[in-house]
Amino acid sequence: MSREGMAKTMTYNLDLELDEAGWWVVSVREVAGCRTQARSIRQALSRAREALAACIEHADEAVLEPHVHLSTEARQAVDRYRAARARLERERLAARRAGDDAVRVLVHDVGLSVRDAGELLGLSHQRVQQVAVTIHAEHRG
Repeated sequence: MSREGMAKTMTYNLDLELDEAGWWVVSVREVAGCRTQARSIRQALSRAREALAACIEHADEAVLEPHVHLSTEARQAVDRYRAARARLERERLAARRAGDDAVRVLVHDVGLSVRDAGELLGLSHQRVQQVAVTIHAEHRG
């Protein structure tokens, strides 16, 4: 495969480090001397692609893998936040499933109105109706 063809599918690792002046300095590991800087991470990633384009062909098709270098304390804080968000998403999905099950029991099994089911569940009657219709359609299909 030609060098140009390799660039199309190659992944380039970007090292992002914050300097003393508050600028993000970006280095492309695989391309010696390919560097840029920016005020934000988003801008740094955009400028990294521009810098890479000055060094190789087909940079617009290359995969860029950013590696943001942070202090241990900052990395741990980010990791804790991401773990908490993942737990929250799992709990949100569990709550939705429990709500759907409660609607099924209250409306379909017990025969409550969507308004009464909504009152008991703390949901709008419109949301209960929407869930009830979906459940009914799933049981028919």
